[in-house]
Amino acid sequence: MGEIKDARGLLCPEPVLITKREMDRTGSGTLQVLVDNAAARENIIRLAKSQKWSVSFEQDGEEFLLTLNK
Repeated sequence: MGEIKDARGLLCPEPVLITKREMDRTGSGTLQVLVDNAAARENIIRLAKSQKWSVSFEQDGEEFLLTLNK
């Protein structure tokens, strides 16, 4: 698996913009994004679904590791 994009400490819309930029750059495959708030998690999930990417996440305390696949 590739690099994990670390968007911890960033407020929306920055985590979403980082994720969208990577989705556009890669086009398909697997992308992982690390965030530390539920709002960023939900917004990235919404973005992924709107772009036809599947998405899952793991939670570790206050952090979420989102895995997007297309």
